[in-house]
Amino acid sequence: MARRGRKSAGIDQVLDVLPDLTATGGRWAPLDENKITMIGESAIEILTTIGVSEAPNNLVKVIQKAGGKVVRDRLIYPQDLIERAIRDGPDTILLAGQSPKHDLKVGGTAAYTGTGGAAPNVFDEEKGEYRPSTLADLYAAARLADSLPHIHFFSRSLVARDVEDPLDFDLATAAASLLGTSKHVMVQAAKPTHVHEIASLCYELAGGEDQFRARPFLSLNINHAVPPLRMHVESIQVMEAAVRAGIPVHCNVFGQLGASSPVTLAGSVAQTLAETLAGIAFVHALDPQASGIAGPRPMITDLRTGGMAGGAGEQAMATGMAAQVLGHWNMPCSVIAGATDSKLADFQAGYEKTLTVQSALQAGANLITQAAGAQAGLMGVDYGAMVADNDMLGAILRGNVLPEVSDETLGLKAISEVVAGEGHFLGRPETYARMRSDFLYPDIADRSPIGEWENTDRFDMGQRASIVARGVLKNYFPSHGPEDIRAHYLQRFGLLQGPAN
Repeated sequence: MARRGRKSAGIDQVLDVLPDLTATGGRWAPLDENKITMIGESAIEILTTIGVSEAPNNLVKVIQKAGGKVVRDRLIYPQDLIERAIRDGPDTILLAGQSPKHDLKVGGTAAYTGTGGAAPNVFDEEKGEYRPSTLADLYAAARLADSLPHIHFFSRSLVARDVEDPLDFDLATAAASLLGTSKHVMVQAAKPTHVHEIASLCYELAGGEDQFRARPFLSLNINHAVPPLRMHVESIQVMEAAVRAGIPVHCNVFGQLGASSPVTLAGSVAQTLAETLAGIAFVHALDPQASGIAGPRPMITDLRTGGMAGGAGEQAMATGMAAQVLGHWNMPCSVIAGATDSKLADFQAGYEKTLTVQSALQAGANLITQAAGAQAGLMGVDYGAMVADNDMLGAILRGNVLPEVSDETLGLKAISEVVAGEGHFLGRPETYARMRSDFLYPDIADRSPIGEWENTDRFDMGQRASIVARGVLKNYFPSHGPEDIRAHYLQRFGLLQGPAN
């Protein structure tokens, strides 16, 4: 991506190196210890007293074997299993990239940002309107994500509405995502048999099953529960198939406050955590070493219309509360943030995304999905917004890198020399040396003087981002993975192998 304002070849070399953006989350604590305990204990109590309905046979058998029981058609979880899943489950989970430089170590205070949403529409820049998304659009989104440094993983953001067969749909989605980016990929599977096909593709790309199990570069988003407290039969079967195949699973639950979960923040978060734990405990009972990531999504409803309000202040708080409880339990987790209701990459999108992404990171969320490109309440994706959001994410990540405080960085000697000499720090060697190590310069945001801006096309950030996105999608085609396998699947699913003539 082109950068503006470069002065010399020497500065070019400095600016070509990104600073350390290892952000540290979990610094914001909306809940005190007593409230964390109350919410956490309530979540466990929901599972051990109220239980879940519509549990499929495979779930019932596993939970009963672990000490659970069925009471009036509701599956009651044993408290011991839940506590073991919380206490003994993996503290850190590897979500590998096809390239090791993109490996994610999910857990603790680590924070990663990426895409998501499974939107059925994509914004058409030429027509200025949304249209149904295709497999080619999904592949384009993956390629674009691969080029943007602050998008750490690619969770399937678009639905391939032009692929009708369910198995072809799931396999094509996985292939387009994996071929589009060497970053970690997250997709879904409609049936357990589809998991086997996706696993076979992954084993093929990895060079064998053992290689993939050691470095799983694909994981499955599984919405295993339908609030309030009902289990989704096929999703539970998919979850078991994924665990057997060595594929990490995200135990995701979407509860709408005031609709499918209680209207209070505390009640909604407690129920959503309980539903999430229902999946995590199942995974732990299947295999204590399996990679299961808690994915509570307590979503805010605009009670005037019944629609989602993903950029609301209440959303930031609900997400933060859930993340804080999971951090207290030391459980790797993912959340949704950045789900703006705006249809364009505009002021509303900017403030809604920044509010929710920043607060999610600071509350301790490890994976922040839907953080780039998601528009219209998760119903659409805008490529230009992905580019603009990359700038936003970089600024948020940089703002959460803990500062170095030492005798060197306090700089008392330098201050003494400057006030006695030239009166400024611009020419000092440490200033030049830290131009990149200490600062992240935006790619799209405008920092030019007024006079210079007045002599340009005066595009806003969204317009500039759209131009960049079009350029990337026209020319950028990753080439990772075995060449013959890559060519086979690109041809099979009718995807571009390089720039069109």
